[in-house]
Amino acid sequence: MAEETKGHIEHTKEDRRRGLPGAMPRKINVTMMGAGSGFTNSVLKDVVLIPDNLGGELRLVDIDADRLELSRKLMVKVLEAVGESDKWVVRASTDRRELLPGTDYIVNSIEVSGMACVRFDNDIPLKYGISQNIGDTIGPGGLMKGMRTVPVWLDILRDAKELCPQVTVLNYTNPMNMMMLAALRTVDLPMVGLCHSVQGSSHQLAGYTGVPYEQVQWKCAGINHLAWFTEFNGPDGQSLYPMLMEQANDRESKFSKDEPVRSDMMRHFGAFITESSGHLSEYLPYYRKRKDLLEKYTDTGYRGEESFYANNWPTWRKNQEEYRAKLFSGEEEIKPERSWEYGAWIIESIEKNAPTVIYGNVANNGCIENLPQDGCVEVACLINQNKIQPIRYGRLPKQMAAVCDSNMRMFDLAADAAIHKSKELATFALYHDPLTAAVCAPAEIKALVNELFEVEAEFLPGFK
Repeated sequence: MAEETKGHIEHTKEDRRRGLPGAMPRKINVTMMGAGSGFTNSVLKDVVLIPDNLGGELRLVDIDADRLELSRKLMVKVLEAVGESDKWVVRASTDRRELLPGTDYIVNSIEVSGMACVRFDNDIPLKYGISQNIGDTIGPGGLMKGMRTVPVWLDILRDAKELCPQVTVLNYTNPMNMMMLAALRTVDLPMVGLCHSVQGSSHQLAGYTGVPYEQVQWKCAGINHLAWFTEFNGPDGQSLYPMLMEQANDRESKFSKDEPVRSDMMRHFGAFITESSGHLSEYLPYYRKRKDLLEKYTDTGYRGEESFYANNWPTWRKNQEEYRAKLFSGEEEIKPERSWEYGAWIIESIEKNAPTVIYGNVANNGCIENLPQDGCVEVACLINQNKIQPIRYGRLPKQMAAVCDSNMRMFDLAADAAIHKSKELATFALYHDPLTAAVCAPAEIKALVNELFEVEAEFLPGFK
């Protein structure tokens, strides 16, 4: 584990244009799991835009042959658009075992039975009074997504351990904590869970203070979607929190209206949290348990709208497919620019031994002293030729650690439920979900789990 550090390392626009120093010493093979997703053309485009790369193979895996073929054609088009066709070969298959041998990096963005179950995950809990905004990470929706997704994820990792034991695994799929925790307990491979909430939230905070992003410094730690900016300072090292607190205390300020839950949590707990207000409200027992609280603390869209994800996700997916088709047809421009997604920066740092720091979801093992040591936490990680090295944070303020701990107890049981395919453990997990427990009695929670497992039975093979 790397030593504790203060502040952060972020890639500026100029850094992204130049790339990191040095040349890549070899060709690499990158396998995209769930290649029909929108992550494919962004993350893999980032990979082929690594300066001084020697190319290799982009390997695409998806069980949906039609979406896979669109991704394959689009990646060929991307290579042409950015002038990298002579270096990279695109391969695609619905059989992952065909493409895993020789893979150096797996990027995971699978979705398991989501379209078939998104209404169940939302509407059945709503009958019991549980209002969800997103419902894909914690709560009843997150639990069921985990029960469907984690077993498939573990099968992928077991195949990887057999066929490409040298691989490094980058996971983008939610529920992040359950996914990583189950993986860490099951398969010994270097891996990290990636989310862009730290990047996005740090940019937001800088915007509210008016301080140029390149000049702010922070410390951030916790768990995915519930990591705390325990420090947020300007270029002189002075805290910017007094300025942010002043805005949070004004309920008519743009800050308070944009982030009704995050600004309220900051007022009461002392720091800003990394996930959007609507999604964050699902992680907590405070804001979604009564109609008057929903009216006061939630708003449209990502600010907490009830059933927002379930109502809109099919349309979002359709729009994403149309956008990718337009990229392929040329109606939309393929821009030769790298995104702020961590995936390609990690690959570049490992391959070039060019150190950088990212925020990743990893085994705790002492990173945050006052959170469960066998849990998964989100902390700064040093990346170089030694791959992923979590940086020791120390102790979170106790009131912040307690909020994270309440979620980790649920994730702990849910990960084991998915590993052992146990409905009983899944029920225990939901007993400990903060929002569900704030709304329902244990008997109601058990009935809810039974109903969800019954209606989704065909997507939960092997559960006892």
